[in-house]
Amino acid sequence: MSQVLDELVALLSLETIEENLFRGVSQDLGFPQLFGGQVLGQALSAACQTVIADRHVHSQHGYFLRAGDASLPVVYQVERVRDGGSFSTRRVTAIQKGQPIFFCSASFQADEPGFEHQPTMPDVEGPESLPSEVELFSRHAERIPHPMREKILCAKPIQIRPVNPGDPFRPQPSAPLNMYWFKADGSLPANPALHKYLLAYASDFGLLTASLRPHGASFWQPDMQVASLDHALWFHRDLQMDDWHLYVQESPWSGGARGFSRGSIFNRAGKLVASVAQEGLIRRRESRA
Repeated sequence: MSQVLDELVALLSLETIEENLFRGVSQDLGFPQLFGGQVLGQALSAACQTVIADRHVHSQHGYFLRAGDASLPVVYQVERVRDGGSFSTRRVTAIQKGQPIFFCSASFQADEPGFEHQPTMPDVEGPESLPSEVELFSRHAERIPHPMREKILCAKPIQIRPVNPGDPFRPQPSAPLNMYWFKADGSLPANPALHKYLLAYASDFGLLTASLRPHGASFWQPDMQVASLDHALWFHRDLQMDDWHLYVQESPWSGGARGFSRGSIFNRAGKLVASVAQEGLIRRRESRA
């Protein structure tokens, strides 16, 4: 693994404080608040550590309640809601400064056969010939606020290669669609749960971009206030985060200062490995005189 990926794996591993109680360190990615993918991945890690090994997570549903502080650790309290004959349910609350900043429920199921169908993966250019997101941002380095520049233009544990990139600093109205390839930057242990923590972490990247594109808006614009409100994630099969996956994000609706986006994540073989849905705040602040 690369150093940055090793650090991310450690970030998602968590420290056990007491039964059903865990603590995770935080990372500063240069955003004004704690990255939502961090709490998604750490909360799922906490839940998984309280479930027997032969039950695998198939869904996670969460709400972001308060902006997190990237300079402080996060405590995760797990409630063992139910262990049934085939399914287990957990509720996880993420806490900073004595206040909940996020909570989610996660459901686990023992493997069993069933009917299968899925959509067809879009026919798009492969990742090998596409520039990375960091390379694209490097072309606009002078437009990135100086305090954030070092955090944005550095090695990343998750490689992202956009299929249909736009100019985030001079956005133009376009279709409500965002697509990119992504993978972990290095080889990972053969631990199915770890690959799902990492997917939960990465699933928060870019979703609200799709809901901003029709309006010629970007969260890089200083008058925009953009934040995740909730996040839902369904795992359809095991996955390998150290191989490329295509993330297809679309936004069918926005209104009331909110945008709704949904995503489909395919592996290189065209298999649908996960589905995502998210609603977020997309508010244009009034200019100040």
